Amino acid sequence: VGDIPIFVAHDSADVWVNPFHFKLDDMGDPRVVAGVPPDYFSSTGQLWGNPLYDWERMRADNFRWWVERVGATLQTVDILRIDHFRGFAACWEIPGKDTTAERGAWIPAPGRELFTAIKNALGELPILAEDLGVITPDVESLRDDFGFPGMRILQFSFGGDPKNHDLPHNYIPNVVVYTGTHDNDTAVGWFKSEAGAGSTRDAKQVERERKFCLKYLDSNGKEIHWDLIRAVLASVADTAIIPLQDVLGLGTEARMNLPASIAGNWSWRYREKDLTSKLSDRLGELTELYGRKPMSGV
Repeated sequence: VGDIPIFVAHDSADVWVNPFHFKLDDMGDPRVVAGVPPDYFSSTGQLWGNPLYDWERMRADNFRWWVERVGATLQTVDILRIDHFRGFAACWEIPGKDTTAERGAWIPAPGRELFTAIKNALGELPILAEDLGVITPDVESLRDDFGFPGMRILQFSFGGDPKNHDLPHNYIPNVVVYTGTHDNDTAVGWFKSEAGAGSTRDAKQVERERKFCLKYLDSNGKEIHWDLIRAVLASVADTAIIPLQDVLGLGTEARMNLPASIAGNWSWRYREKDLTSKLSDRLGELTELYGRKPMSGV
């Protein structure tokens, strides 16, 4: 599985070579930039700062740049996870000079035309849609009409609503489930975290989620990471992905990324000695138990 972000950096070769594909001013600076409104991860939203596409210009050549981008990536990966899939239905457009993502607007994007053009050029698309955040019916329709699997995040499921689509009993087969993604805390870190400065959860929410998690998983919390791992492997989801930090039972110190922050991200490193034979055997047993062990020779 390879990852492709929906947007590119302002100082990238893509923008330098194709400035007409982006909403830039006469000086080449972004008139509007990408991000998301306030959400689970940040009370002021996430200001990514990427220049936004001029979809009318891209439509004029049948989205050639996107066809080439996806085609080149699929030469190196088998499955392509597209980050911020909802941006193909509508993008959160923020004035280029703003310092937070709070003052923005949802601007429609031609996702259906785009994926039709890519499919016509490249054939069936092995795409995984990162459909997290503000998901509206138009996003769901775009994803489902092309048959792209969406994502489920187990950490998002324990608010107390039994109909929460991130709870395993509500999954459908055509999804990919994670205990948590690179943007989440580790399983242990999430379970042990407390409300405080910078947190989007208050003390009551933290306690409610913790209690519901233990009840739902029939767990005493002593090995919460294994309880969460078992839940995703036992689900009907076609694919289950478990961050290595969760297999190792690591806490917040091993978190990969903290959205809306810059310092300290992507610095965690795995050491070969960390994954012991005991841990790998335990993961292997669960993988086989729930029918997820690859067939011999595959």
